[in-house]
Amino acid sequence: MNDNLLLILPFFGSLLSLTFAFIFYKSMQSHQKGDERMEEIASIVRKGAFAYLKEQYKSVGIFFVFVFIILFILSYFFKLQSLWTPFAFLTGGFFSGLAGFIGMNTATQASSRTAQAAKKSLDEALKVAFRAGAVMGLTVVGLGLLDITVWFFILRLFYQNDLYIITSTILTFGMGASSQALFARVGGGIFTKAADVGADIVGKIESEIPEDDARNPAVIADNVGDNVGDVAGMGADLYESYCGSILSAASLGAAVAIPLSSSTTLSLKLVILPLLIAAVGILSSIIGIFFVKTKEHADQIHLMQSLNNGINISTLLIFILSFILMWILFRESSIKYLNFWLSLITGLLVGIFIGRITEIYTSFSYKPTKFVADQTKTGTATVILAGFGESMISTGYVVLVIVIGIIVSYLFSSNFDFKNVTLGLYGIALSAVGMLSTLGITLSTDAYGPVADNAGGNAQMSKLDEKVRERTDALDSLGNTTAATGKGFAIGSAALTALAFIAAFSEAIRAALIRIAQNSNGFVDIGNRFLSLAEIKSMDIVDVLLTYDVHLMNVKVIVGVMIGSMLPFVFSGLTLNAVGRAATKMVDEIRRQFHTIPGILEGKNKPDYERCVSIAAKAAEKEMIVPALIAVIAPIFVGITIGVPGVFGLLAGSLGSGFVLAIMMANAGGSWDNAKKYIESGELGGKGSENHKSAVVGDTVGDPLKDTAGPSLNILIKLMSIVSIVTAGLMVFFHIF
Repeated sequence: MNDNLLLILPFFGSLLSLTFAFIFYKSMQSHQKGDERMEEIASIVRKGAFAYLKEQYKSVGIFFVFVFIILFILSYFFKLQSLWTPFAFLTGGFFSGLAGFIGMNTATQASSRTAQAAKKSLDEALKVAFRAGAVMGLTVVGLGLLDITVWFFILRLFYQNDLYIITSTILTFGMGASSQALFARVGGGIFTKAADVGADIVGKIESEIPEDDARNPAVIADNVGDNVGDVAGMGADLYESYCGSILSAASLGAAVAIPLSSSTTLSLKLVILPLLIAAVGILSSIIGIFFVKTKEHADQIHLMQSLNNGINISTLLIFILSFILMWILFRESSIKYLNFWLSLITGLLVGIFIGRITEIYTSFSYKPTKFVADQTKTGTATVILAGFGESMISTGYVVLVIVIGIIVSYLFSSNFDFKNVTLGLYGIALSAVGMLSTLGITLSTDAYGPVADNAGGNAQMSKLDEKVRERTDALDSLGNTTAATGKGFAIGSAALTALAFIAAFSEAIRAALIRIAQNSNGFVDIGNRFLSLAEIKSMDIVDVLLTYDVHLMNVKVIVGVMIGSMLPFVFSGLTLNAVGRAATKMVDEIRRQFHTIPGILEGKNKPDYERCVSIAAKAAEKEMIVPALIAVIAPIFVGITIGVPGVFGLLAGSLGSGFVLAIMMANAGGSWDNAKKYIESGELGGKGSENHKSAVVGDTVGDPLKDTAGPSLNILIKLMSIVSIVTAGLMVFFHIF
């Protein structure tokens, strides 16, 4: 297999993904929109979503221009990185935002069509909603792989086979994607939960009107929020996760190549391998999507099995095709491809286990969520305690699975030699790629949730037949579980990717030392050592750590760990308080309308929906700035004030605490949400009962945990890592001169 073909295959894989995304989009559009009222509601939601997204992109655009200028100065005047770096940063942010935009455009068109399809059958509604989700899934992986592949083509024209420069430059593309993802997740999460919490407090609890009732002034803002937070935000989020796993593995592949082989082609294969696996994953995901279907009157277990059928088919194909791929690439070399394949499969299995654990702890088909629902018999306090208790217990299982996955993938790739650090870390990076290799279909199951939720809202506001509402409720409840599973999946992959990024940070430090030595007569004085250019080039990851005294007896590392452990809590506190402030404004506005606009509760007059949308949008735009800036500023500040050892500690601390905290919040919110759904299905007194009111309060508490703070943390830990990588040259330069 020649060098050009290595890059052409991922390129065609990305085009295949985007082609099928377009096919599924046209398929969704071919379904009927529903009656005039259904189309009107969908149109209002779509306009509100696009209006918010337009304002968000303006604010984010200012940030991107500012960072572009900084990166250009570091590249052009200080020569601390490639001149292509700032441009890679821009394309990463652009494609991340584009993925979210396309997904949201599809979702807002699919809601009324899903409700209309629910008039016919549950299977028809599932297919419409899931194919709409598939547009998002395939767009994310298609655009991500396309951007990475195109950058490889461009950089190889200028740097030939200098894989270190190529991979370190493309990593900056990941910084752009991460920055956009954090703004989208935080802003979208604040928007959607401000509307959701406000609607629940005044609508369900105080006024005792049903969910998604047209009399509630915040109902449109709630539906808009589902799209800007759970579709556009989630799309940008998982785009960043997907690209991050590929880029970190490619970067470590460059480090692995040097000691293993002097062959340029073999070195390139190790770097391109993650891209080729991603292409195989796209093909497997497309095939799996066609196996998702269900029967009428299916319960939650059977509906979940319908989605799992597609995922299982895709997983099986990855097992087979990835082995064939590695055999073709490395069968005539000294590379032990079976070890790499086992590391990849380890990540794939870890993803499946995390999804299963999350399902058990968030679906009301299992004991933990039924236990949370049962606690409503004694009031709200016990519901809150049970939700926190079960979610905290769930973190133990998830962490154990991740830890076992890290150790096993490390051992496989390092050939069971713990001292073979670089190869072992490459195996961990491959396991992250394996976990996200089926993202095309796993993201489809996640993105399907907000479509089903909006379809239920459309059916309620359009006063469709009760049978239709039962079908959309069934799909919505399933969507809550798939959303929780998707969040656990994304957070788990973030842990593996962030660990690989920490290793890539070591490589970035070495690359920075090489650049400085080349511009300083071939020598660098880092304070405790005087290094020649030849010595720096011969370093591996462990040598870099030893050079900077990165160990637990170095007080700088300990200080970094403590700061890193603290940041996820401060970040979460800021986002939760932001939701609280925005929700307070929403509650005040809903109460005002109920008291000053006559006939709303009687259904004789329409509420001022636009006012509530405006409140949520302004709050999100204002409140997302500070949390997002923390992720960018913190590693640079620590790097300049404490130094490289402090940054290593910062990244390790934020990974440890942020990963566990994110899992806990996501599972707590998912459990409270489905405990409410369980009662609404007729159990424990059903809708309107005292048990239901307690469950609604639990759901209201859990919403910002699972949809704002929790999913934003996985972006936080990766963005801090990639900012550290991109600014490694600045950190090294500052402490030398």
